[in-house]
Amino acid sequence: MIEFYPQIKLLHIGTVLLSGSVFTCRGLFMLGGSGWSNHALLKWTSYINDSILLTAGLLLMQMTQQYPVTHDWLSVKLSLLVLYIGLGIFALRAGKTRIQRGMFFVAALCVYLFMLSVARSHHPLGAFVSHSIF
Repeated sequence: MIEFYPQIKLLHIGTVLLSGSVFTCRGLFMLGGSGWSNHALLKWTSYINDSILLTAGLLLMQMTQQYPVTHDWLSVKLSLLVLYIGLGIFALRAGKTRIQRGMFFVAALCVYLFMLSVARSHHPLGAFVSHSIF
């Protein structure tokens, strides 16, 4: 199975980017008052893509033997994922006003970007890691 690592990693990265893009589109439609934010095509694209994303992530975790309980950066990444999902629910469905949904949307995007930085750096502090030049 390890021989497919590059392809599965590329699939994982692609689905991460598609997931963020679909969420961003839905959030912008919601802020603009368009019904497209809850259009079946976008919702189903999100469901299918996120299922593939989760499967690829689990495969990578198994292939590399890197688990959240033993790698801090994965624990942080998965915790941020739960927060991102919660904020996304409030941004797209549960927020009472458009202003509330907009604030949840911006917060969810910030969490998404930080989660990307944690994944890229393999460090719990992600973008906040100080990289010494010495």
